[in-house]
Amino acid sequence: MAENQYGFPTEVLSLPSQGLLYPEDSPLRSGTIDVKYMTAKEEDILTSTNLIEQGVVITRLLESIIVTPNVKLDDLILGDKNAIMIGTRILGYGSKYDIMLTDPDSQERVEYAVDLSKLDNKPIDEEWYKNGNNFEYTLPNSKRVVEFKLLTHGDEKKISEIQKDYEKLEKLTGVSTELTTRFKYQIQSVDGNNDQKFIDDFVDNEFLALDTREFRKHLLLINPDIELKFDYTSQSGNLHKIDVPLGIDFFWPAAE
Repeated sequence: MAENQYGFPTEVLSLPSQGLLYPEDSPLRSGTIDVKYMTAKEEDILTSTNLIEQGVVITRLLESIIVTPNVKLDDLILGDKNAIMIGTRILGYGSKYDIMLTDPDSQERVEYAVDLSKLDNKPIDEEWYKNGNNFEYTLPNSKRVVEFKLLTHGDEKKISEIQKDYEKLEKLTGVSTELTTRFKYQIQSVDGNNDQKFIDDFVDNEFLALDTREFRKHLLLINPDIELKFDYTSQSGNLHKIDVPLGIDFFWPAAE
């Protein structure tokens, strides 16, 4: 931690994407981002009842700590955002994260301390990103060719806004349209046709379940991210991979 051109302590965090998904003229192309250490200002954000009720408290926190010029949270690929969230937690409260988990073998509730500093970035192949955030995938069953992008935080916000328009319909039918809405936003063209009406019709009527499953597996493979899992040895001595729980208390550990 040191004073710098910003006039307050900052750290440089590495991005899982290595910057390869951003335009050449983006500051994020460097593969790093500057963030400030959390202060009382950020704790005000974390304890804001209004922000918590709106479900935007983590968003406001991350917006507050990003200091790299000309970079907004909306610009960030979701995996890079996750890495910044983990890095911010470590800088603010240390790498020890005390949780309660259910032992997979005994089903008993167990106290456990996760070491956040041991969470690694997913391995990536630079060849995947030779065209930046523009990808092409041939669906294995139908052989249709889809062009798509990986979603940013800004994209997720827009998808959430679209979903709000469907809330009334979802209550009436009991069917969520979140998956198809996401596909319609993410897919940029089908067999070279980038007309949105054509893409929407494809997703609703021609995107076979066999292909959607493989497409989602492909997305998971190429999406840069931090591995939000840790190794846990059960009371029976078996090794398990457990998801890191990310609630409000992730940024607000209990005082010891």
